[in-house]
Amino acid sequence: MALEQVFECPSTLAKLRSAPLGKLLDDFCKWLRERGFSRSATRRHLGILAHLNEHFGGPRGRMRKTVAAGEIEAFFHEYASRCRNRGPLEGHLRRVRYSVNRFVDYLRGEGRFVATAVRAIYQPLLDGYLHWMRSYQHAAPGTIELRAHSLTRFLKSLGLDATPRGLAKLDAEKVEQFVLAYAAGNGRSARRSMQSALRTFFRFALYEGYLRQLLDRAVPTLRTYKLARVPRGLSEQQAEEILGGVERNTEVGRRDYAILQLLWTYGVRGGQLCTLRLDELDWAQDRILFKAAKHGKDVWVPITLEAGEALLDYLRNGRPACSSPEVFLTSRAPYHAFPHSSTLSAIVQRRLSVAGIELPSAGAHAFRHGFATRMLRQGNGLKAIADVLGHRHLSTTFLYTKVDFNALKQVALEWPQEVSQ
Repeated sequence: MALEQVFECPSTLAKLRSAPLGKLLDDFCKWLRERGFSRSATRRHLGILAHLNEHFGGPRGRMRKTVAAGEIEAFFHEYASRCRNRGPLEGHLRRVRYSVNRFVDYLRGEGRFVATAVRAIYQPLLDGYLHWMRSYQHAAPGTIELRAHSLTRFLKSLGLDATPRGLAKLDAEKVEQFVLAYAAGNGRSARRSMQSALRTFFRFALYEGYLRQLLDRAVPTLRTYKLARVPRGLSEQQAEEILGGVERNTEVGRRDYAILQLLWTYGVRGGQLCTLRLDELDWAQDRILFKAAKHGKDVWVPITLEAGEALLDYLRNGRPACSSPEVFLTSRAPYHAFPHSSTLSAIVQRRLSVAGIELPSAGAHAFRHGFATRMLRQGNGLKAIADVLGHRHLSTTFLYTKVDFNALKQVALEWPQEVSQ
C-alpha cells in the first residue's frame, strides 16, 4: 500500500485509513508519489488532510467516494475559526489550502469531485455580449478573449446592478469615473482594451434595449502614444550583477541562470521561453528555434558559448525528470511548464530585487529592451534588429531609434554660444 512507503507509525496509518476518506487518502498518496512529490512533502500534505478527514466525521463517518466543492469550502471556514497554530496563522492557512487543493486535483482527475459552480450575477450579460461579438461583429477569438477579460472587470464593479435591469441606472458620470480610476492603475494596452470593450458593450446594450441612451460616447478618450517614452532596459553592468548574483549550485539557481542568460543573449519574450521545447534545441547545428509571438516571425539563432553552457548545466543537473516537452519547468512537484509568462517575469523580478536593481519595467521585457539597445549601439541596422527580435514590421522596432545616440549626435545642432553685446 502507498501509505506504508511514507509512514511507519501504526496509529498514524490507522488514522489516515479510517473513514470517511481512508481509501481516497491511500490512493492520493500514490498519486503524489507518481508525480514526483518528495516523501517529506507527501507526509505534510497527508498530515493536513487528516484534519479534513476529521471534519467529515472521523472514524465514525460513512465512507466517501466523492467530495463536493461546498464541503471543501465549509472545511476551510471551520478550520480557520478553530485553528490554533503556533506560527503566523495566515501562512499556515495558505499551506492548508495548498494541500487541500492538491487533493481536489486528484479527485477531479478521478471523477470524484462534485463542482458546485455558482453562476455570477453578471454572467448572462457577459455571455450575451460575447455572442453578439461573435455573430454580428465577427470578432476574432483573440479579440473575444480580450473583451471578456476587460468587460468582466467593469461588470464586477457594478455589483448587483450588473443585470439587464440594473444597467438602466447607469449614466455617463459613472462610466467616466470607472474609466479614469481604471486608467490610473493600468498601462497603455490595458486602457485601450477597456475603452474598446466598453464602447462595444454599450452599443450591444442599446441594441438589446438595456440602455435608453448611447453611453459609448461617455467613455473618455485617454490618448496615449506608442513612442512617447524612451525604452528602459538593463545595462551591461546591471546584467552582470544579476547573473553574477545567481547561486548556480542549486537546481532553482541553475534554472534561473539559464533563463536570465537566454533573455540577455537573445532578447526573446518571456512567453517564448515558457513555450521553448526540447526539440527546438538543435545541438547538432548549434542553434535554437524561438517560435513567433504576437504575430511575429519564427527565429533561428546560434547557440552562444555562454547560453549553451547555462542550458546544458540546467538540463543535466537542474531540470526534474519529467515527460513534459518544455525546457523550463517548475521547481516543485507536480513538475510542469510555466502556465503563464507572468510566472517567468516573477522570477526575473525576484532576481532584480536580490541584485538591488530598480527599473520601471521589472519583468522579462527589461532584458529585451536592453538587448535591442545594445544591438543598436553596436551599429546594427533596424532591419537586423527586427529580424532577431522577430518583429514582422519595422514600425515595431522604431521604438528603439530614440536611444540611438550615435545617430542623434549626427543630427544634433551645436550649442549656441553666448554673444556679449
